[in-house]
Amino acid sequence: MHISTKCSVALHCLIFIYEYGEKTRVTSDLLSKSTGINAATIRNIFRALKKEDIITVKAGTGGAELNCSPDEVSLYRVCRTLEPEFLSKLIGVHRSPSSLCPVGRNIHHVLDCSYQKIRSDLKESLENITLADIISDYEGVEQEEKESGEGKEIENQ
Repeated sequence: MHISTKCSVALHCLIFIYEYGEKTRVTSDLLSKSTGINAATIRNIFRALKKEDIITVKAGTGGAELNCSPDEVSLYRVCRTLEPEFLSKLIGVHRSPSSLCPVGRNIHHVLDCSYQKIRSDLKESLENITLADIISDYEGVEQEEKESGEGKEIENQ
C-alpha cells in the first residue's frame, strides 16, 4: 500500500528543470547525480512526462525543458502520468476472504465505499497542489539554506 517513488523522482526532475534549465542542459545523467536514481530510470520518467506534454526532450544530449507553466501541472497529473492505476492500487482488499464467514462475505462491499471516498479525497488534494506550489516551497527552503550558509551546489559534469 504505497504511492511509487517515481512521482517524487519526477517532481525532483521537474523542479530541477525549472530551476536550472535556462542555465544548463538538463540531461538524464545530470538528474541521475541529483536524484541518486539510475539515468535509465530518469529517461523512462522523461518518456512518460514527454508523452503527457509536460516536458520536451531534445534528441541526443540536448536536455529537457518544461513544456507548460508549472501552475498547469498538478501532482495528480504527474502521479497519473507515471502510475495510471495508482489510486486504485493505493488501498486494496485481500483477495480470498472466506465466503463461509459473514464478515468475509461482505468485506469487499463494506470497504469499497470507504476506500472510494479516500481515493476521491486524495485525488482532489493532489489536483489542488501544483508544480508551482512545490517550486515555491523549494525556493523557500533553498533561500533559508542560503541564508544559513548550508547550501551547496551539485557539480555539473
